[in-house]
Amino acid sequence: MAVKFTTSYIEDALAVFRQYKLLGERAMQQVSDEDLFASLDAESNSIAIIVKHITGNMRSRWTDFLTTDGEKPNRNRDSEFVDPPATREGLMRDWEDGWACVFGAIEPLTNADMGRTVTIRGEAHSVMQAINRQLAHYPMHVGQMVLLAKHYAGERWKTLSEARNRSVEFNRKVAAGEASQR
Repeated sequence: MAVKFTTSYIEDALAVFRQYKLLGERAMQQVSDEDLFASLDAESNSIAIIVKHITGNMRSRWTDFLTTDGEKPNRNRDSEFVDPPATREGLMRDWEDGWACVFGAIEPLTNADMGRTVTIRGEAHSVMQAINRQLAHYPMHVGQMVLLAKHYAGERWKTLSEARNRSVEFNRKVAAGEASQR
């Protein structure tokens, strides 16, 4: 995915969030419904559980972002690790709702808002710190989703980035001005 040059923190943060949202979606598209809900072992989370967890986090962190603590009193984090939605459709609805909270909170911000104070679990954060906290959290979990999806898809897996053993050819094309934007 091409990166757009920007000096706007908000624009860049939104682009990174959108990139990881798409990466998660592209990974989930490559697995069966059964595999979305499968766990490698009793201590592992399924893709569906990971989605339930991060969307619970998204609703808590980004609802009333500037005015209430990012850890809402009605959030039950432990419940995010059991009983995910029963269908792919329900899971994807939660996924979209969670991301809508993220984008709905960040899109209206300006770079001037970065120094404002918000709280997460009673701890003060600048808006920028709060965004960075989630820019570290969600990609980590999307990476877990990608790893699981790749495992379950096996030989059917279609890479989500530059294919193996293609970097040298791609770099040659970039140097020659022949590489197309992906």
